[in-house]
Amino acid sequence: MAAKQYAFVLAGTGSGCGKTTVTLGLLSALKQRGLRVQPCKVGPDYLDTGWHTKVSGTASRNLDSFMLPEPVLNALFCEHMQRADVAVIEGVMGLYDGYGTDPNYCSTAAMAKQLGCPVILLVDGKAVSTSIAATVMGFQHFDPALNIAGVIVNRVNSESHFQLLKTAVEHYCSVPVLGYVPRVDGVSLPERHLGLVTARESVADKRPWLDFAATLERTLDIDQLLALSLLPALVQGAWPERPGEEAGRGLTLALADDDAFNFYYPDNITLLERTGVEIVRFSPLRDSRLPDCQMVWLGGGYPELHAAMLAENTSMLASLREAHRRGAAIYAECGGLMYLGSTLEDANGVTHRMANIIPGHSKMGKRLTRFGYCEAQAQQPTLLADTGELLRGHEFHYSDFSPETPAVLACRKVRDGLTLQAWSGGWQVGNAFASYLHVHFAQRPQMLNRWLAAAREAL
Repeated sequence: MAAKQYAFVLAGTGSGCGKTTVTLGLLSALKQRGLRVQPCKVGPDYLDTGWHTKVSGTASRNLDSFMLPEPVLNALFCEHMQRADVAVIEGVMGLYDGYGTDPNYCSTAAMAKQLGCPVILLVDGKAVSTSIAATVMGFQHFDPALNIAGVIVNRVNSESHFQLLKTAVEHYCSVPVLGYVPRVDGVSLPERHLGLVTARESVADKRPWLDFAATLERTLDIDQLLALSLLPALVQGAWPERPGEEAGRGLTLALADDDAFNFYYPDNITLLERTGVEIVRFSPLRDSRLPDCQMVWLGGGYPELHAAMLAENTSMLASLREAHRRGAAIYAECGGLMYLGSTLEDANGVTHRMANIIPGHSKMGKRLTRFGYCEAQAQQPTLLADTGELLRGHEFHYSDFSPETPAVLACRKVRDGLTLQAWSGGWQVGNAFASYLHVHFAQRPQMLNRWLAAAREAL
């Protein structure tokens, strides 16, 4: 008899309603029950997934329907579920909030329907009584095809308050209320300008999270939650094409991984490993030079918070420049772009010398320079795309880059069929390519094939 598998989407009525905190508590509680948990996040977020990974011990996966075709996303989800008993999928923003006004495009609701997973709706119980039923009813009626299987009430003051809310919802909405989340000290998540502080930076004691899980075992009916989340079958997907299994054999990729650079989609790393590439992690902050390699990947992160230390590590900067001179295929995203630039001006107005591989100056601002999904068309051959090819990705940054060389990508933000913004971005210098765009390689495996081919020229 096949083992039972469970999956549910924890959705909210809006951003800031406590989805991440409750997700982490449930991950911890389910893990302590001996279940193999697979955390996931709807959308492109790196920070929530980092916390998922830290609490669960399993790499959290991004389910991003803007970047990934439906069959490919479904196939990836099925692969991850091969090693899991239960998937806990944290939604993005409010349940029906997507990209534009279409609730079936890049929303939590659309993802739940695509994967065939029930929705557990997290509702704020602060300063409300019977009106909470109107909120739940509105979410139910907005899309009757969506399976809202249960409700959890957050920020409840007392057992009597919860019973009032539970009675109202179950009476008027005919949906089970699985329990409540009380206020608990010690489980708040620290924030900064890009959102949460990364999980790897946090020095928070794990004990409060274990205690929080124990609290949820008392205030939530997790047995009922699992019963509602039983999957009759996994949704099926397909890969129309994959990167060549041997395409990277004999190549070594140096992956920047420290407090300054650590935003990577685990699926991207897995796809590279499947090509046969050997991945060696290094620290631009602490190591004196690059490992022997033909490829370098500098991901996103917070180089602006560590700019002085990055600038002081002159031997690493020299090692990067030497790798560039000998033709190593260097790819940089967002924070990596800032590091490859000539100089970086931090939030205090202090300018620091960087690698000077992509000539230009980065400057931190006080507000978001650009945020959200966008697509970029290559205007000339680049490390990831040939002329005319399209990349789909996500930008989220407070800095601005003033280049000294022409951009190679025509970028645009299109929402509800209208082009809201158009700009130039991305820079290719020699065998190095950098942009603010974060991309998921599974959208078009040819990206990896191009990068690998460029790396072979450095052998």
